[in-house]
Amino acid sequence: MPNEIVTTQSKTVATIVYALQAASFFLGITLIIAVIVNYVKNNDVKGTWLESHFRWQIRTFWFSLLWGAVGFITIFIGVGYLILIANTIWLIYRIVKGWLRLNDGLQMYL
Repeated sequence: MPNEIVTTQSKTVATIVYALQAASFFLGITLIIAVIVNYVKNNDVKGTWLESHFRWQIRTFWFSLLWGAVGFITIFIGVGYLILIANTIWLIYRIVKGWLRLNDGLQMYL
């Protein structure tokens, strides 16, 4: 029973992290808060199906940051705008896909 409670609490945390990631389109700082929550709560989900969601969320942050930086660095040659648009679409996809699979109780494929 205690393990089931931890899993339910961790699922709630994963839901909050997806919400924070989605809110980052309006308040950018929430994406950073989301990844901090992931790292702090990561040990709680080791060995559970939620571990894949936490990994998905962490990778979403780091790759989004990477491609966002590349986009800003190359914006002066024009290609940066395309990179930033692609990064935004990719970020939306990752949030929606992860949140839907979480609600269905499914692991994320990695």
